[in-house]
Amino acid sequence: MNRWTANALLLLAGAVWGMGFVAQSTGMDHLGPFSFIAIRFTIASLVVWPFALWEGAKSTQPMVDKGPTFFRFSVIGVAFFCGMAAQQVGLLTTSVSNSGFLTGLYVVFTPLVAVVLFRDWPHWVIWPASLVAMLGIFLLSGGSFAALVAGDYLTILSAMFWAVQAVLIGRWVGESGRPILLAATQFTVLAVCAWIVTLVLGESITLEGIRGAAPELIYTGVFAGGFAFTLQVIGQRYTSASQAVIFLASEAPFAAIFAAIALNERIGALGIAGCVSILLAMLMVELVPAWQKRGAN
Repeated sequence: MNRWTANALLLLAGAVWGMGFVAQSTGMDHLGPFSFIAIRFTIASLVVWPFALWEGAKSTQPMVDKGPTFFRFSVIGVAFFCGMAAQQVGLLTTSVSNSGFLTGLYVVFTPLVAVVLFRDWPHWVIWPASLVAMLGIFLLSGGSFAALVAGDYLTILSAMFWAVQAVLIGRWVGESGRPILLAATQFTVLAVCAWIVTLVLGESITLEGIRGAAPELIYTGVFAGGFAFTLQVIGQRYTSASQAVIFLASEAPFAAIFAAIALNERIGALGIAGCVSILLAMLMVELVPAWQKRGAN
């Protein structure tokens, strides 16, 4: 697979996730946040595991170091759970549009996480891009940080965990040669963690609630879960983490579009300016190094 095809898969994943923000929000009309996550990723696991087993059966290269590999995949799953949990709970008090754009901050966080975890220093453009992104958050809040609600801060926290997930996937998926197995493992770990928290918190799960949230669970479990996150893992085998998150961040404008269509959400002129600033930061992270490299050649 060439890089263009990989990036196309990542862009498709971003579009599917954009609609997923609407489903995540409306699904909580019937279920609590953690029970929604638990059921959603149980469905995703059931959908993807047969393909993971097929992948292993068709592979011509045996997987070495199975123990360390599954441990690494499980670590990714824990980071995945933390990001999903913060995002899902955040949707209780923030808008779908805000959640979509603030989640996109993982574009800026990803290179920073790479520095912390692996001492992989980013291009100099990361620092001005971070300032532009913070300006975007300020405008998105209505021109006052006091206007940010708890859900916005949780969504920013989720973006940090998405960055950790993206960096670890980029680091480990190529070594394993099993992208679908990685996806299935992270879904299973996430589902188990969510079920544990659901039981600890005593969230009520009823058949009526499950039936009421069935369309959202099917969409987020099968498409935004099993399908889109698997596309992410496959795509990241053939492109850099920084470039991958640029295309994945397309979920932000898609989320705003779908929220306007389905929920009639409007974010106002300042909010639009904030969205543009965040998108500009995302583009700076990817395009400036590419232009500089092209100029050098």
